[in-house]
Amino acid sequence: MNARDQVWLFDLDDTLHNASHRAFRELNASMTAYIVTHLGLAEDEAVALRHRYWLRYGATLTGLQRHHGVKAAHFLHETHLLPGLDAHLHGHSHDLAALRRLPGRKFLMTNAPRVYAERVLAKLGLRDVFEGLICIEDMSCFGQSRPKPDARMFRMVLARLGVPARRCILVEDTLVHQKTARGLGLRTVWMQRWLRGAGAAGLHRRPVYVSRRVRSLAALLRSPHF
Repeated sequence: MNARDQVWLFDLDDTLHNASHRAFRELNASMTAYIVTHLGLAEDEAVALRHRYWLRYGATLTGLQRHHGVKAAHFLHETHLLPGLDAHLHGHSHDLAALRRLPGRKFLMTNAPRVYAERVLAKLGLRDVFEGLICIEDMSCFGQSRPKPDARMFRMVLARLGVPARRCILVEDTLVHQKTARGLGLRTVWMQRWLRGAGAAGLHRRPVYVSRRVRSLAALLRSPHF
């Protein structure tokens, strides 16, 4: 396959920038505070609920919508204000330069809201790199939220883009998302640059559903065929 015929689906946090450095910590605190305020739970109960819904659905919001009637727009606005975050956003300059030169169509595919994604991309200088953004507001089927790793959402995205799965490559840090994508016929790249601590467990083992394991986006530019 010609490299220019490939369609790249890039995750955002801990794939294009180091979200573990600051963004995830602030997002988790903001979501916990929202649950405490609007569901009337104690902080430890809110933390447990947030984590449980993230594991079950791929996004805390999905669980809050299904089980508590939380409105997506309100939750996303309130939890992603994150004042001062821009000063702490950073990626790797060689990676960002390589991403610009990578052949093929490129889309951002993130469980984050559009306003946050655009804010991060603008800070990184990458907004014009992507042909389109696929954010959590776009990930719904028949009125229900279906964020990554929901297989129905992946199929919907492929249909919207009008490309077969074999031409698509998912690049991200979260293995469970890659497992679903690979099962549908996409190729998968496990980005490991920003993984830290507990999230780094098993970095030396490549699961069978991971097509390739990299520590930089520049590695994709050096060898875009696989």
